[in-house]
Amino acid sequence: MNSNINFIPGLELARRFYWEAVRSALDADFPGLRHSAALIGTGSEVLGFDTPMSSDHHWGPRAMLFLAEDDYERQRDHITESLRWKLPHRFQGYPTNFSGPNPDDKGVQILSATDAGPVNHRVQIYTIRGFVRDYLDFDIAGEIEPADWLTFGEQALRTITAGAVFHDDLGLAAVRARFACYPRDIWLYLLAAGWARIGQEEHLMGRAGLVGDEVGSALIGARLVRDVMRLCFLMERQYAPYPKWFGTAFQRLGCAPAFADDLRRAQLAATWQERESHLCAAYEVVAAMHNRLAITEPLPAQVRPFWGRPFRVIGGERFAAALRGQITDPAVVRIAERGLIGGSDQFSDSIDLLSDPGWRGTLRKLHI
Repeated sequence: MNSNINFIPGLELARRFYWEAVRSALDADFPGLRHSAALIGTGSEVLGFDTPMSSDHHWGPRAMLFLAEDDYERQRDHITESLRWKLPHRFQGYPTNFSGPNPDDKGVQILSATDAGPVNHRVQIYTIRGFVRDYLDFDIAGEIEPADWLTFGEQALRTITAGAVFHDDLGLAAVRARFACYPRDIWLYLLAAGWARIGQEEHLMGRAGLVGDEVGSALIGARLVRDVMRLCFLMERQYAPYPKWFGTAFQRLGCAPAFADDLRRAQLAATWQERESHLCAAYEVVAAMHNRLAITEPLPAQVRPFWGRPFRVIGGERFAAALRGQITDPAVVRIAERGLIGGSDQFSDSIDLLSDPGWRGTLRKLHI
């Protein structure tokens, strides 16, 4: 990207691009076309985390158009071709032309300036139903079942509900609203699973350190830091993004200032005792947050010795049990009774599994 161009966050750039360039082209060649326009799904700009470095892949003036099913079949190719000739070669100083997909770099497209001829634009055209089917492997004609909620990746949920809708003849906003937050009993189940993870490992961090395995202790400690952070996202009813933006998004949570120092120091600690001290401080903060939610009876929010051994713990299993006891949906109760394995993001960190919605059919079998 030309360093002389003033950086415009991609979401704002897309909004202007739709209203000032795409919309005028549509109105000229397809007057009265019912459509929705947005920028959702993949892209750091959808989350508001893009920087000038983001222009090295898929970033630039772009937009998404959603058509009715019959218009999609009849008009999609005509609209794409019309925009190739009607869109300006530059918009707000940025090229609107993109390179072809790079087969050696996962199909990445980058801005590629041109001053004549048609532009290889990135105004992508979908139906709402088709987009959701491809992005989440879910048919919006059906009800969202507990097994669906537990197998939708949080990154996908965050990005399908983030971004912005610029124009909406077809009800895109209403479809997005269906995925805005977990139903209460799914939320309780995920919170319980998060606390269960802490209860299962909080004493192991010190145990590894006690036998001189500070590397193993630090590894367990880092896992516990991540589990605490995931609980914070859940408690604030926000989907956690994938690892690239996990820490950045955490810093924007309302509770982050109460944790930032102790979580960082837990990761940097040289000994298990120091690591435990900072983790315990974090446990007490998140336990107090749990009590403020008033979703269970108040639980002790102070750490305690682990069964007479020289380790301090919050007792994550107590919180897990209390939360599980508040679940009333019979389908979610049955899932919880089989074990608190949690959602896909809680029991796996495989990028291939979490980023490919094609795995959902297999993963759903864990919850039915």
